[in-house]
Amino acid sequence: MSEISSGKTSELSPPQTSAIEPGAGSSSAAAPAIHGATDKAGSKRPVVGSGEHTYEVYHDWGQLPVHITYGKTHGIDIDRSGFIYVYHTVHATSQSSDTVVVFDPEGNFVKSWGKDFRDGAHGLHISLEGNEEFLYLCDIKRNIVVKATPGGEEVLTLGYPDESEPYGPGPDGKRPKYTPTNVAIAPNADIYVGDGYGSSCIIQYNKQGKYLRTFGAEGAALGKVKCPHGLMVDTRGEEPLLLVADRANNRLQYFTLDGKHVRFELGVIYPCHFDTFRGDLLIPDLSARVTIMDKANRVILHLGEGPDDWKERRQLSRDNFIPGKFVCPHSACYDRDGNIFVAEWVDVGRVTKLQRVS
Repeated sequence: MSEISSGKTSELSPPQTSAIEPGAGSSSAAAPAIHGATDKAGSKRPVVGSGEHTYEVYHDWGQLPVHITYGKTHGIDIDRSGFIYVYHTVHATSQSSDTVVVFDPEGNFVKSWGKDFRDGAHGLHISLEGNEEFLYLCDIKRNIVVKATPGGEEVLTLGYPDESEPYGPGPDGKRPKYTPTNVAIAPNADIYVGDGYGSSCIIQYNKQGKYLRTFGAEGAALGKVKCPHGLMVDTRGEEPLLLVADRANNRLQYFTLDGKHVRFELGVIYPCHFDTFRGDLLIPDLSARVTIMDKANRVILHLGEGPDDWKERRQLSRDNFIPGKFVCPHSACYDRDGNIFVAEWVDVGRVTKLQRVS
């Protein structure tokens, strides 16, 4: 089944190693990524966007070690030191089962870990809490959310939301499906989990993992969502609001932090997740493009719009990908300089860097 055929489907199937610790010097034995003005064939690299939103395209960014082969590259985020974390399902041919791969800002391999998430790796969010950073990892195979240190030490695990009334057993004794896709963290460290591939609810916990409330549920009306695939606490306005990628409804939806509907925003096609930079909102649209909106959520432009055959093309080999065009953007984030990193839902995995042209 296609990932987007309904709000209840997931992507298609579906000891730690360390070379450099993030924040330390970068002295990896792996060769750095090539960041010249031309590609391997000697032609100029593609350029996308316009004006202050112009970017040079570096497909297949980051130098993977030979023992790791990407599966579907579902998640990507950056820590406060500028290290890039890629979260992937692992290809069947990979010698290593590590799902979390870390690169320095130049694309050198740093370390990898996370073999327990193989085949289930999906949403990734890095959160600075006090003076510590944590990774929130969604596993759509085991249906859990794990909070971990940057080195992979488990701190907290959230499983099936047993305390939530909507997830209680039905008349047949069966419990509703639960498959978490992404999380967001509030300023007070409350945790919001989007059940994107299960029952389309949003479950809220406090920072200790104590259950607080459930809202959303599948539908198209105010306050209802269909595949809440990505979440972000948007602090660009007068008060923080929970922004939801209401993907199967082809819209964004805002909620108060206690789960009350605020408004819808349009201009997206199968939105997956979010990041922000200097007031701009970054949205990977699964439908072969990356969208940038301004502070008022007006579309500034779409980057790298690919052809309409992305559902089929995503299953093909890398030589079927068009330079400068996206196939299935699934996660994206900014670095501190406004460069963009995009991870795509393609069977062979792909990370693209959009390097800002000043």
